[in-house]
Amino acid sequence: MVTVYSRPQCHLCEEAVGVLAGLQAELGFELRQLDITADEALHRAYFERVPVVLLDGDELCEYFVDEAVLRERLESRR
Repeated sequence: MVTVYSRPQCHLCEEAVGVLAGLQAELGFELRQLDITADEALHRAYFERVPVVLLDGDELCEYFVDEAVLRERLESRR
């Protein structure tokens, strides 16, 4: 599962979700978006770092989606 930590009014978050949605359509993985403002602990931990992309709970990238790294990791799981 790919999870993206994001928050409202974050243009980098919107861009990351767009990239992830394109990869999801191509590679068929589960994508979950979590709004860090809904959870105080996540908000404190990630406010300055969003978007943060995790694959099966492991952080892969922050601020920008590294599409090549994510694609490689997803394809290696098949």
